[in-house]
Amino acid sequence: MSTHAARLTAPDGCRGLPAHPQRRIRSTSPTAAPTAAPSASPGTVPKPGPARHAARPDEHLDGHLDGHLDGHLDGRFFRQVLGRFATGVVAITAVDPADGRPSGLAANSFTSVSLDPPLVAFCVAHSSSSWPRVRGAKAVTVNVLAEDQQAVCARLAAKGGDKFAGLAWTGSPGGNPVIDGALAWMDCAVEAEHPAGDHVIVVARVLRLGTQGEGGPLVFFRGRYGGFAEAVPSL
Repeated sequence: MSTHAARLTAPDGCRGLPAHPQRRIRSTSPTAAPTAAPSASPGTVPKPGPARHAARPDEHLDGHLDGHLDGHLDGRFFRQVLGRFATGVVAITAVDPADGRPSGLAANSFTSVSLDPPLVAFCVAHSSSSWPRVRGAKAVTVNVLAEDQQAVCARLAAKGGDKFAGLAWTGSPGGNPVIDGALAWMDCAVEAEHPAGDHVIVVARVLRLGTQGEGGPLVFFRGRYGGFAEAVPSL
């Protein structure tokens, strides 16, 4: 049976991001059942094995356990640990009804929620200046960014300025920007907003959706951007 490996590599043209070595995320085959211990010969009494003890909950955890300080989590360590969970990146776009100009923001907290009804969710910081403009539209559009769109992500993540200057896009059925080169898009209607700490969790119903490119996704991992590639090693 062949094994597959995912390769996270920095895309060309990343500005402001240090180069990093390739990181591999390997899939493993199902764990084989443990081999049964050999039975003792007839008439013999098996010798007792070494004493064993129950493992403590943290005994086999890999890494440091020093993020808990005086009853409070160290915020920097919290981000460092969560950064080990790889995510995709989306651009959430709309046309501001106040001035008819496109607006948008980048997020890596996007997830599917429900198939029936079709719901998705993403998180937006309370400090976002773009979300109020996007939220004012009747529908918002989620663009799934491709691995070569890190510059698009950086532009939409920046504060101020005309984020869509020189950015190619076409209108979705709902009239919002679908960024050229994005892997997929979803027109959504916001159904609920739930305050959660320094962010708001936005739940949206998918109204229309479609695909565009067939490349790999933009991946965010440990504070850096990269692409996902599937490799099959030679037998």
